[in-house]
Amino acid sequence: MASYELAFKMQMSVPEVTDISKETDATRKLYGLDQPYTQEFGTQCLMARRLVENGVRFVQLYSGGKKGAEVGWDGHQECNNNHEFMSRKVDKPIAGLLADLKSRGLLESTVVLWGGDFGRTPFTDGGEGGGGKRTGRDHNPYGFSVWMAGGGIRGGKTIGATDEIGLKAEKDKVTMHDLHATLLGLMGVDHKKLTYFFQGREFRLTDVGGENDLAARLTRA
Repeated sequence: MASYELAFKMQMSVPEVTDISKETDATRKLYGLDQPYTQEFGTQCLMARRLVENGVRFVQLYSGGKKGAEVGWDGHQECNNNHEFMSRKVDKPIAGLLADLKSRGLLESTVVLWGGDFGRTPFTDGGEGGGGKRTGRDHNPYGFSVWMAGGGIRGGKTIGATDEIGLKAEKDKVTMHDLHATLLGLMGVDHKKLTYFFQGREFRLTDVGGENDLAARLTRA
């Protein structure tokens, strides 16, 4: 009965939460809803703020990659043009989201993480562009960046660095397990205690690795 009641409450609250028609013109402009190239992702960011302020604990936004529709972030060809195009679509909405969360007192209790599935190599092993020039860059799991804001994180910190050509992480390496442990730590969860027993051993989200010392480094002034 409790599950059915929860489902009913969620369904009944959706129309009000998703109705952005009452948002002010200033708010719509803040998120870029007044511009065609930022309108789509700006709407996602505005919806994220509305979900957060209504108690939704996890929100995921997705940019680009629509099959047969437009350029995505997967820039195997003309990588600079690709990323400039995609960045233009998300930069203003993201800034608007962070500013709006902060103005409403929600940023300190909300962790915002931006990342992709891969970095980019400084070279390509195929796919020639116009004039015989190789213009693309390939997938790179050995060196890539994410950024985080909110949740008590203090801005202006850079942790880790790649080699001089941007191929592999060399300084202060942060593994995916470290990143997951850090996110859990920022939410007050000890990743080493969040385990479940399966096939004879304890499993956890960070497997047998992961250190959350980044959380302390990110939150120190």
